[in-house]
Amino acid sequence: MKLYNTLTQQKETFVPIEAGKVRMYSCGPTVYNYFHIGNARPFIVFDVLRRFLEYTGYEVTFIQNFTDVDDKIINRSHEEGISPGDVSEKYIQEYFTDADALGIKRASVHPKVSEHMPEIIEMIKTLEEKGLAYNVDGNVYYRVDAFNDYGKLSKQSIDDLKSGARIDVNDEKESPLDFALWKKKKDGEPYWESPWGQGRPGWHIECSAMSKKHLGETIDIHGGGQDLIFPHHENEIAQSEGCCGKPFANYWVHNGYINIDNEKMSKSKGNFFTVRDIAKTFDLEAVRMFLLMAHYRSPVNFSEPLLKQAASALERLYTAKFQMDFLLENATAKTATEAEQVWIDSLAKYKNDFIAAMDDDINTADAIAVIFELVRDLNSNLDATSSQPAIMASQNIFAELTTVLGLAVKEKETNLDEAVEDLIAQRQAARKAKDFKRADEIRDELLAKGIVLEDTREGVKWKKA
Repeated sequence: MKLYNTLTQQKETFVPIEAGKVRMYSCGPTVYNYFHIGNARPFIVFDVLRRFLEYTGYEVTFIQNFTDVDDKIINRSHEEGISPGDVSEKYIQEYFTDADALGIKRASVHPKVSEHMPEIIEMIKTLEEKGLAYNVDGNVYYRVDAFNDYGKLSKQSIDDLKSGARIDVNDEKESPLDFALWKKKKDGEPYWESPWGQGRPGWHIECSAMSKKHLGETIDIHGGGQDLIFPHHENEIAQSEGCCGKPFANYWVHNGYINIDNEKMSKSKGNFFTVRDIAKTFDLEAVRMFLLMAHYRSPVNFSEPLLKQAASALERLYTAKFQMDFLLENATAKTATEAEQVWIDSLAKYKNDFIAAMDDDINTADAIAVIFELVRDLNSNLDATSSQPAIMASQNIFAELTTVLGLAVKEKETNLDEAVEDLIAQRQAARKAKDFKRADEIRDELLAKGIVLEDTREGVKWKKA
């Protein structure tokens, strides 16, 4: 597998530190609100990367943190009249509600900043001992000038960064590029005891400390959105490598931006959408399909018409899946014909093409195209005369590939209340008696109940509207 490494700015063959195992960290949400469509992209991208690594045989330890100590959380606690801890716990649960609807698997560990103060304080102490951090009246800063490789991820020199930095005449930092590791306590804010007095950690140190605790000093893959390259990930490198003297991450993977109707998403422009907002109109699996239909490094333009196209594409997958279920329920031939066996064997090419697409820097767009080629093949070769082995082989390859992407994983609802089942039976009887007026009336009655009937050559089928 090749991955585009932001650090080297080229595709590289992925070689893990330890054979057969992958240590992977992806930046999670700051839990003060529902997450938005821009947040959803990295959550889905790195979920798919993890799924594919596991599919190809790796044992993956995947860490995605919750930032539960932050100014935004404190502000929200004042707005909602509850403690910062209650705010973060509330929105952690809301995160899981939306993440589950998007098909995002739980991480191996979801560490919280509030539970890692000893590790954070210890890392800051080490940086201070090495001359990479300094204390000014209870505020501790990272000394950027003392870290020679600063800027290697974002490809910016310290001199260029300094010339563009905002200068504050009251700034107590030695250099405008220095960033906070520990912040002195302010009135009304949560705080922890430390060697520098009461306070709380800066944003960047949190991920360095949590990654080190759960994955070790050097990890295989660090992921996140393109917006995190600078300063967050650049600062993580400075902290982690300054503390441990070892490379922090061997592969840095970043996804592209999302625009809304060709404009940058912004609350001030009124085009800011949380995933919860979108769920009022669309099944969130359609959002997953939409985001995976583009390569993860490409910018994506989010719009309702494009989301509708993704929902239609997803519906085609489910139609194929449920058609195979229906055919298998009614299949009578228990052995495949010689011609069927040749066709069954030919299905392996789709798996090979799918893996080739995913091996090429997680090209989900091409991988989805392979799945639709498979669907066209299945639609052409499966019918009411197909044998059970042919149908089951089709189901297996379809499920194998779609599951890697987390698509078309839901099962058809099979439980209808007795009244609906009775109406379907009445309609079948009316059609058999050629009472088509009554049959149409029943169809309309079922549609009003949210049940859509489809008359096919294999028989009547139904689905939820």
